[in-house]
Amino acid sequence: MSQVISPATAALPLAPPLRALLAQRYADLVAHLRVSGVPYYDDAGVAERVQRLLLVSDFAYGVLRAQPHLLAPAGLYWLGSGGDPGARLLAGPGLPEERGTALAQLRQQRAREALRLIFRDVNALDSLEDTLADTSSLYAALLELALRHAERSLRARHGVLRDARGQAQRMVVLALGKLGGSELNFSSDVDLILAYPEEGSSDGARALEASEYCARLTREFVGLLSEVTADGQVARVDLRLRPYGSAGRPAWSFAAMEAYYQSEGRDWERYAWIKARPVAGDLVAGRQLLAQLRPFVYRRYLDYTAFAGLRAMKTLIDAEVARKDLAENLKLGPGGIREIEFSVQLEQLIRGGREPGLREPGLLRALAAAERRGFIAGERARLLRRAWTLLRHVENRVQMYVDAQTHALPAEPLARLRIAQGLDYADAAALDAALAAQRAVVSAAFAPILGGAAPASVPGQDALLTLWRDMQSGSATPAELSACALDAESGAALQALAGSHAVRGMSESARAGLERLLPRVLHAARHSAAPQLALPRLLRLLHNTARRPAYLALLEEAPAALQRLASLCAERAFLAGRVLAQPLLLDDVLDPRIEHLPLKAADIASEIAHLLDALDERGPEQELERINEARASLAFRLGLAFADARADALATARRLAALAEAVLNAVLRLAEGELVARHGRLPGPGLGFCVIGYGSLGGHELGFASDLDVAFVYDSARAAASSDGARPLEGAQWYQRLAQRVVHWLGTVTRAGQLYAIDTRLRPDGSKSLLVQSMDAYAGYQQQRAWTWEHQALVRARVVCGDARMGASFAQLRQRVLAQPRVLARVAAEVSAMRERWRAERDRSDADRFDLKQGAGGLLDLEFLLQGLALVHAARVPLLTESTSTAALIGALESARALAPAPAATLRAAHGVLLQRALTCTLDDRPRLVAREPALMQHAAGVLRVAAECGFSFAPMEPVAGGR
Repeated sequence: MSQVISPATAALPLAPPLRALLAQRYADLVAHLRVSGVPYYDDAGVAERVQRLLLVSDFAYGVLRAQPHLLAPAGLYWLGSGGDPGARLLAGPGLPEERGTALAQLRQQRAREALRLIFRDVNALDSLEDTLADTSSLYAALLELALRHAERSLRARHGVLRDARGQAQRMVVLALGKLGGSELNFSSDVDLILAYPEEGSSDGARALEASEYCARLTREFVGLLSEVTADGQVARVDLRLRPYGSAGRPAWSFAAMEAYYQSEGRDWERYAWIKARPVAGDLVAGRQLLAQLRPFVYRRYLDYTAFAGLRAMKTLIDAEVARKDLAENLKLGPGGIREIEFSVQLEQLIRGGREPGLREPGLLRALAAAERRGFIAGERARLLRRAWTLLRHVENRVQMYVDAQTHALPAEPLARLRIAQGLDYADAAALDAALAAQRAVVSAAFAPILGGAAPASVPGQDALLTLWRDMQSGSATPAELSACALDAESGAALQALAGSHAVRGMSESARAGLERLLPRVLHAARHSAAPQLALPRLLRLLHNTARRPAYLALLEEAPAALQRLASLCAERAFLAGRVLAQPLLLDDVLDPRIEHLPLKAADIASEIAHLLDALDERGPEQELERINEARASLAFRLGLAFADARADALATARRLAALAEAVLNAVLRLAEGELVARHGRLPGPGLGFCVIGYGSLGGHELGFASDLDVAFVYDSARAAASSDGARPLEGAQWYQRLAQRVVHWLGTVTRAGQLYAIDTRLRPDGSKSLLVQSMDAYAGYQQQRAWTWEHQALVRARVVCGDARMGASFAQLRQRVLAQPRVLARVAAEVSAMRERWRAERDRSDADRFDLKQGAGGLLDLEFLLQGLALVHAARVPLLTESTSTAALIGALESARALAPAPAATLRAAHGVLLQRALTCTLDDRPRLVAREPALMQHAAGVLRVAAECGFSFAPMEPVAGGR
């Protein structure tokens, strides 16, 4: 006999008691093989692998004694082989017709495949994920075999079950829990819900209604699996997760099930259905049922009411743990598997309605999806993944030991030592220490999730609630208002909230939640930088969200978010206004996920496409609303990053322009799809259409509230062609309609607001011309009739979306136009004259305040200077035509020696400061008029000085006190 070795890596010596036990077991098994006449060759590592199996599992020892042929050469080869056990079983002949024989075969197949799973696990041939997935596949196949046998038996007595149209239908077996997540334990029970597509009846001589037919089918099906025979049982079946639990019907029609969950579904059932998956019967119909029930599980909006359901379930679990002394339970105890599952499932329920990637029944896949999207931080995800892997591995080995559904290490010391050494720990104490360390990590990660909504009282709470209730009844007095230290505006906002239809129509639980929240809102406002601004805005937000309990739950569950929101309302009026208009942005207040912000146009486009894919109903209006929500969220998060000094002005403006570019691309695709559906496509490759961005959009320098300066151009060669739809249009008209739809969708107001205000007056001939022009007409105008100021505008122009070939044609045209030879004196005179005209019309500066955009030395002076220099020098240095942004133009002009290093540095510094101040003014929701601070005016003077040195006269007359 081969020498007894230690498990897995042979690095740890076996403890003496285990060595003796293993030697005896191995010798007994070899003797049994000899008596049974089974050839056994224990060379080439065979003995070591078998001994590892015997060390870990008494169940495996029993199976090998019952089926010794599994240690013959062919059996050993099979034990070590991979492959999907479920597919292997279903490819076989199925179960015999005689019930007793079927029972035996089903159990023997399960035992044989289970032994292979243990063999591959203990010999490190499979990862934990592989073992759990193969176990799930095995049980799904066993369920299918049992269902087929039960159907055959019932069909012989009562015929085939049919719907009202006479079509045959099968029952659907839905797995929940770990089988639903394809992460089934070795010896777990299986949580099942049984359903059938439609009411109907069977077609046999003794016909049954569908409900009775499926009830009988269920009893036979469950019996085949759970009856205990001399060969054991296949699985313990738990049907208590069905509607009404044990009191409910064994199987439900899809319609009845949908009606139940719509009217009576509870929070814990939403958590359970996260892991639902059809595993046997009519799988296609099962997936249809999941789609029908998706609105119950995953809500359309961010759903922070999921916290309450989680808290209730955790309270019940903690009570059970205390009552049954389950502190060491790997699943339910503190820091156990259930807390990891709750951590992930909470994110799934909150966001799964909008994030289809989170609708994963398996925990590891769901955790990975939440990590990718930034909903669970990378470090926290790594810690949870590591803890889950250890806990599930230990739990699986505990169940493999004697094939028992248990979630705690055995109390008997020798058994505990076997499990520890089978997992490569020196002894049980080492395993206990590893488990304790990982459970402490899980507890620390889980505690903040449920710790947010502690009902701590705040100063003045009783007086405020008295005032609130009196306002609702109409009996509030000025003295009560004064006692709460509320100013007139805040008092009016509170009264408006108290008297609103939304509050009067609240349920008792929602009203109680609002009363818990109100004192905290007042407290948060009073601790902000400007309570007199914060409180009225916060109260208006509550007014706007009163019909959405999920938003109120968010503020109640996340005190940090409430304080952050109060600060926003006090200090950043523009962002606060966005939240008031779009409460969906509350989620971004709670967790801006700045590190997960897509920053490039292509990445933003991917983000928008991802969100559009999440739509359960696709249509132009739904897509437009989702695009709008994406734009609002990304712009808001960019605003938070800028306000928190996590992004500078140049980066922020560039990213806002990239966002607009991605939105234009999405809207163009939407408009194109709409037009193609009505009128068909035009012949030729590509779209033959592009959108040119001017001004701040073209210059990669958009503000938070900027409109978009655009022009539309189409392929001249397609003007006379006709589209191929049922209602064809001539090319020029087709493109005209396309541009009109783009403008329409950009300006349409949805529940998520408006995308962008559009200005198309920079197109050739301005508002007097058609909205869209052919490339030939556009080129002819630019080359023959355009004014100098229009060529200035062309300096900052670029194609932002549309046909790539059209974009290349525009780039060539732009280069030709800008590179025309020009005389400095003439360009300087015309640019300066236009600048002076604009200043006279638009500059709001006065003796005390400076207009950051239009003022002398402001952003427009800087832009005009760079545009003029580009026009003058592009003939000599064509590379100047490749830049459109201010920062890039300064660098290009410096490289071309059109600007010396010192003036270039002056302009670069001025641009950064002016843009920073301008964006800050927008976030404060105030005009871009600021005090004439010495440092700021020094930068403005620097711009004017460099302009003068370059031959441009931008300096105006000194402003008179009091302004224009």
